[in-house]
Amino acid sequence: MADFLSDSWFVRLNETLTQAGPVPVEHDVLFRIVIEMTDAPGGAPHALTLTIHDGEAKVDPGDNLLADTLIRLSYADAKALFRGDIDSAGALREGRVKVRGNINALVPLLEWMLHAHPRASDQLSGPQGTQDQE
Repeated sequence: MADFLSDSWFVRLNETLTQAGPVPVEHDVLFRIVIEMTDAPGGAPHALTLTIHDGEAKVDPGDNLLADTLIRLSYADAKALFRGDIDSAGALREGRVKVRGNINALVPLLEWMLHAHPRASDQLSGPQGTQDQE
C-alpha cells in the first residue's frame, strides 16, 4: 500500500483514474483543480493539482497558478476524503472544506471520481504513520 501523497500514491491514483474511462466533460476542455492542504506535514506536498484535458484526468503534486478551482482543507480531511472515509458534501456544509472558483464544474467531476475509485482506501491508502491533529 502506498503512503498518502507519496510518489507511488500518485502513480496508483493516476492508474486508477486512467482505468475509470473518459472524464464527463467536453474533450477540448482544460480544467485544473488545486487541492491545498493547510497543514501538510514536512516533506509532503502542500497541494495537488487535478488536471482534466481531452477527456483524461491526471493528478500531480504541487499547485498550479492557473487553477479554475481551489479547494482548501486540512491534511487529515484530505487523507480521509481520498480514502472515502468522509463525505465531501458534508465536509463542505460543515465548513471543513473551502472552495473558491468554479464550484459548478466540481459536481460532475466529484461524481466521476467517486465511481473511479469508490473505495480509494483499498488501493491508495497506506499505513496511518503520521498522526493528524486539527
